[in-house]
Amino acid sequence: MANQEIFDKLTNAIVTQNVAGCAQLAQEALDAGISPLDIITKGLSPGMKIIGDKFEAAEVFLPQIMMSAKAMEAAMKILTPELEKTKVEGEEGTGLAVTFVAEGDIHDIGHRLVTTMLGANGFEILDLGTDVLNETVVEEAEKHKGQKVILVGSALMTTSMLGQKDLMDRLKEENLRDSVKCMFGGAPVSSKWIEEIGADATAENAAEAAKVALNIMK
Repeated sequence: MANQEIFDKLTNAIVTQNVAGCAQLAQEALDAGISPLDIITKGLSPGMKIIGDKFEAAEVFLPQIMMSAKAMEAAMKILTPELEKTKVEGEEGTGLAVTFVAEGDIHDIGHRLVTTMLGANGFEILDLGTDVLNETVVEEAEKHKGQKVILVGSALMTTSMLGQKDLMDRLKEENLRDSVKCMFGGAPVSSKWIEEIGADATAENAAEAAKVALNIMK
């Protein structure tokens, strides 16, 4: 099977919420010599994007999103150990990545993917999970003041994205803005938005997020 055919099947398994099929295809893709990163960025992520778009357009609802997420999770169970094998050694002192999904948002596939990729690129990880209050993020920034810290927030909905601006304002108020780097992602997040709220960066996908994070932490 050609790589593109495998990627299309993976995308389709996510869109059709085929949990067992998604795990099986991920294993087949690995066996075919495809890198875990390509499996994620070219096969699984496009499927989650389609489902996310359908959700925004009210063509699918929360149960379908949750089942697609389960399919992604089944594939990630197989891919994560492989990703960790490619962990960059000798990247000590890269920094602490505090990862979270914005308050009011429970879409954590992208978040988990980015967290995995950051860990594989030498970051120490503090994963706060989903639906995280800005207050909690500010407390963590305060706690780790003086260390190399990057805040990595995700939002899939426009409503939860607005909380990113509030977080930037809170960091400034608490005199913490200069002690952390801030990177935000999610479907509605654009470079224009990042500039508007005074954050440091965004990225197109999880692999890109790791590169961008390493770059802004230099």
